Amino acid sequence: MKSYMDDNFMLNNAVSERLYHEFAAKQPIIDYHCHLNPQEIYEDKRFANLTEIWLHGDHYKWRAMRANGISEPLVTGGPGVGDYDRFAAWVKTVPQTLGNPLYHWSHLELRRYFGIEEQINEKNGPVIWEKANAALASERFSARQLIRDQRVEAICTTDDPTDTLEYHEGIRKIDGFGCVVLPSFRPDKGLEIRRPTFLPWVRKLEAASGRKIGDYAQFLAAMDDRIDFFANAGCIVSDHALDRVLYAETSMEEASAIFARAMAGFALSEEEESKHKTFTLVHLGRKYAEKGWTMQLHVHASRNNNSGKFAVLGADTGFDSIHDGQLAYPLMKLLDDIDAGGSLPQTILYSLNPKDYFVLGSLMGSFQDGSEPGKIQLGSAWWFNDTKNGMLEQLDALANLGLLSRFVGMLTDSRSFLSYPRHEYFRRILCDMIGDWVIKGEAPDDMELLGSMVENICYRNAKNYFKL
Repeated sequence: MKSYMDDNFMLNNAVSERLYHEFAAKQPIIDYHCHLNPQEIYEDKRFANLTEIWLHGDHYKWRAMRANGISEPLVTGGPGVGDYDRFAAWVKTVPQTLGNPLYHWSHLELRRYFGIEEQINEKNGPVIWEKANAALASERFSARQLIRDQRVEAICTTDDPTDTLEYHEGIRKIDGFGCVVLPSFRPDKGLEIRRPTFLPWVRKLEAASGRKIGDYAQFLAAMDDRIDFFANAGCIVSDHALDRVLYAETSMEEASAIFARAMAGFALSEEEESKHKTFTLVHLGRKYAEKGWTMQLHVHASRNNNSGKFAVLGADTGFDSIHDGQLAYPLMKLLDDIDAGGSLPQTILYSLNPKDYFVLGSLMGSFQDGSEPGKIQLGSAWWFNDTKNGMLEQLDALANLGLLSRFVGMLTDSRSFLSYPRHEYFRRILCDMIGDWVIKGEAPDDMELLGSMVENICYRNAKNYFKL
């Protein structure tokens, strides 16, 4: 019987162990999609205690606490609730998460950052609290030092087109940081034309671009201006949350009329929304190709399901789930429309619904054009699929339908500075899968071939793909 979380944690044969320790473990990290706050990186944020760095903003943990019967004030905070109270509620919950990746992640976070090897439970809670807080009081536990300690070479944050990017500019001027922090272009608010947030956002876009927006052509021109602004700030990726993939053929004239109706305050139909999204996404996709950017499409999330909780707590607080809508046809049409004239950018396709993996894996093969290795990617197991089984499903689909060897690997998709052990988790799972192939006689015991493949997936593919 193996010891829990020893050096060979999740590695179940000698080949897997060698692949991980000799090839995977030493690779730096490229976190090409996350939600870290660039202001906190620029200001080199310090953390008052373990709760602040471990639980604030972590909706993965919040969901588990609610499921364990923890009241909302102890989850997200409230009058009379201190940080130790919230910490105690979490350590009470952790033993109940056995079988959920949160159990592994939480122990990895304490071990890799703080050197704390105690099992997380109520009995050990006070010791964990004291040890972690003592470490946080030292100089090495600032935001930038945490990034350095995990050997993170590049980070792409998630940024609205109206953002000033002042903190990215400030980070670039920091001597000796050793990590490139780049913005990502996330124009979702400009696509959601039926939401009450649309008109206020257009005014923000107008102010950010310095361009009057009175019609659709001016709207697209303002978006182009912000793409240029982001490119000058080092941006190399865009990101889109397409909870439902919509496609409807339309013309510039019709899209302009729909935009005019929205600006005049008229309610729009779903078909009009589809036409606005289609024309705008096609325009943006072609612009990304001009810039040499990678376009990321995150599909099939059902967000803010609990309207009562959304009204009180807002978005990204743990009330989301997997969507089950139609995908294959509208996504195919959208990519094909962007590709007209050979203008499809590098594209990464993520789905929150694992049933879509083989759909996406087969679809991406239709748009590989031989211009570069792995131009169209099946994105890593995302959010609710960020589990051992979810990663294996994604890796299996990619291996069966594409080139696993060209995969750009793991990302954190996280708001937490303690999330980088998720790369270790992924790397161990990857190495164990490949090692299992060797043991079963399905792959040769060729360390030159397999070791290079592991190094590429863990690091070099992303470095080359994003031209870092």
